[in-house]
Amino acid sequence: MDKEILKILRKQRYAIVGRHSGVKPCHWLRESLLRNRTCYKQKFYGIESHRCLQMTTAINHCTQNCLFCWRYQGFTETSITEPDDPVFILDESIKAQRVFLTGYKGDPRVDRKKWEEANEPKHIACSLTGEPTLYPRLGEFFEEAHKRGMTTFLVTNGTNPDALMNLDTPPTQLYVSVTSPNEEVYKKLNRPIIKDGWERLQKTLEILPSIGTRTVIRHTLVKGWNMDEKFIPEYAKLIEKAEPLFVEPKAYMFVGYSRKRLSIANMPSFDEVREFARKLSEETGYYYLDESRDSRVVLLGRKKGDTKIIR
Repeated sequence: MDKEILKILRKQRYAIVGRHSGVKPCHWLRESLLRNRTCYKQKFYGIESHRCLQMTTAINHCTQNCLFCWRYQGFTETSITEPDDPVFILDESIKAQRVFLTGYKGDPRVDRKKWEEANEPKHIACSLTGEPTLYPRLGEFFEEAHKRGMTTFLVTNGTNPDALMNLDTPPTQLYVSVTSPNEEVYKKLNRPIIKDGWERLQKTLEILPSIGTRTVIRHTLVKGWNMDEKFIPEYAKLIEKAEPLFVEPKAYMFVGYSRKRLSIANMPSFDEVREFARKLSEETGYYYLDESRDSRVVLLGRKKGDTKIIR
């Protein structure tokens, strides 16, 4: 890895794992331990925030330079030529998480039993940064996690459909980020590094119903860019193509390096996200299932009922 990007990542408190992976505890892990406040993923899907391992198999590898992304984009790579062993990545990621948790052990605000549970993560959010599907052994990584009784979430930008089709072991839940309603907005907001990014995304949406796992379309909403009411019919057509089980309209958050590209005025309020979600629900026929004001996110679903994956 380039020494300059390595320096930047470590300054931002990423734990570097091997040649291309990384770990960084989520804000909600800390909130869960210290204040018993949990992430929307716990509310929506039953994922315990204090037992969630947030990581990536492609810390500096992506096919897009999205304006709203929080990462530094100066040295973005588009391929992983020497992939690390998936067992190594999982073992070292858990070790890195435990190092981060060490300082909480003696904090009087932290329940000791909960801290001990946090040291044995039960869920992997493969979503931290970059495009994880660029790691060519991703299916093996999920297989190893599932063997250990862990659930897995994968977040992809959808520009690597072949990798998704070739996953021998898919994640427990697959997120596809659909952050632009059409190709014109896509080129300006997502700033693809590859030439055919929009076409690849369309292919991903077409194959999504056949992946064989729970699927979610994520709309990261950037005020002034991609959440105008006129775009809702276009989003609805993309959702119709993908047939996801869930749709998550979620606010862009004004954090990290995105602050150098956008302004706080681009971060929508929860009420604005809620209004967008209600109109999208009406357009698609998806039910309005749940919401989280703290995370500025709404959950829409194809059918009513329990969304939990952890019983």
